[in-house]
Amino acid sequence: MAEMAAAARTPDILFWVGCAGSLDQRAQKITRAFTLILTKVGIDFAVLGAEESCTGDPARRAGNELLFQTLAYGNIQTLNRYGVKKIVTTCPHCFNIIRNEYPVLGGRYEVIHHVQLLQQLLDEGKIRMKEQGAFHGKKITYHDSCYLGRANGIYEAPRRVLEALDGELVEMKSCKSRGLCCGAGGGQMWKEEEKGRNRINVERGREALQTGASVVASNCPFCMTMLTDGVSQADSASTPQVLDLAELVAASME
Repeated sequence: MAEMAAAARTPDILFWVGCAGSLDQRAQKITRAFTLILTKVGIDFAVLGAEESCTGDPARRAGNELLFQTLAYGNIQTLNRYGVKKIVTTCPHCFNIIRNEYPVLGGRYEVIHHVQLLQQLLDEGKIRMKEQGAFHGKKITYHDSCYLGRANGIYEAPRRVLEALDGELVEMKSCKSRGLCCGAGGGQMWKEEEKGRNRINVERGREALQTGASVVASNCPFCMTMLTDGVSQADSASTPQVLDLAELVAASME
């Protein structure tokens, strides 16, 4: 973004990469897949790079309001200095907090999640899928992340993206508004689990395995971690792949 500003250029969108997309090795693959898509369709985008800080979502969910506001105000000052209008993110936690909780602190932007942008690009014909693509005819199940689903009511966009893969979408027992959390939301990613009969991600893994799907589609780096562990720990003869929608599209587009 700094380089674009120095050249008096304004990007179409700012891609908010997020902590996981920047630092977690598995989530970095999602970042690369999404930037590949943006590049292929000719979208002029920028990233903040080292100027991007954590949104403060985990701090607020864990109850550290001072740390949240410190991080949020810093990010808002950076975004406003560059005159950012439109932000896209691959993380529902970043999406939710920038969209719904930054405005009261002075950060007002158009914020979209990457599955919404993927659906838009497919509808406009800018993304064209290969015939008999990598996932043609395969059973795919989709996990509704809490912060995209119940928190923001976005259920159809990811499913329309999956339909474009020409596979067979099979729903889990708990889906859409009745979806089951992966176990990482609300700051749970950063604390020790509480005692109980089952680990939530293993229970969710069992639901995914019951569909008979060979691919579990995700839209969140936290869910990606939890689901990958969950399906591997559940009793099953075969372990499905857990892939982000951006990875599915990147592997299937012309």
